[in-house]
Amino acid sequence: MNMMTIFMNYYKYFLRGTRTTIVVALIVVVLGCCLGCIISLLRLSKFKPFSEFAKLYITIIRGTPMLVQLYIVYFQLDFLPYPKMTIWGMALERVMPCVIALSMNSAAYVAEIIRSGIQAVDSGQMEAARSCGMTYGQAMKLIILPQAIKNILPAIGNEFVTMVKETSILMYLGVADLMYNNNLVVTATYSPLYCYYISAIIYLILNIILGKGVSMFEVRMKKSDR
Repeated sequence: MNMMTIFMNYYKYFLRGTRTTIVVALIVVVLGCCLGCIISLLRLSKFKPFSEFAKLYITIIRGTPMLVQLYIVYFQLDFLPYPKMTIWGMALERVMPCVIALSMNSAAYVAEIIRSGIQAVDSGQMEAARSCGMTYGQAMKLIILPQAIKNILPAIGNEFVTMVKETSILMYLGVADLMYNNNLVVTATYSPLYCYYISAIIYLILNIILGKGVSMFEVRMKKSDR
């Protein structure tokens, strides 16, 4: 059985897994950005316990493998009442721990992206805002963050591209992503090499499309700056 025959016979498995991969990656990036924004603000806080906590969080998350984090979250939070239902073929009881773990991981990297974006904004912007009577929080919310977000959006897009690949570890918890479905096809066909070639091509196509989208967005951002 050649590679094309395998794909034609089992394309529904690959497409179903691809859908799960994209959905989970999108959810993770959104949640990771929200949590990362909070961590970055704590990291920049002048209140030392906050900044030290953020530094510790980033150090731990970036210094340990994602797979280890996934298992820790899965076993540590097993007491939570995850809904026992299925959406788009995804069992939420297994997906939600994965989303939590991946979001926490993404947040550590996004936090550093946001922090660098904030620090790239001219310090005179904050001084000008404070001189107009704004509080630190108002200046950060209305002046600094909008400029920083505009600068870091391409990097956030790249984080989405990366997360599409990172979701491959979900199969270890039985989440029906692309690699999980790939293994189902391997079991049915006894042709692991061809199946992995198909999955690699799908990942490559996804990341090429997403990469092109990020590049187009960067070009549009540069034009708007002019």
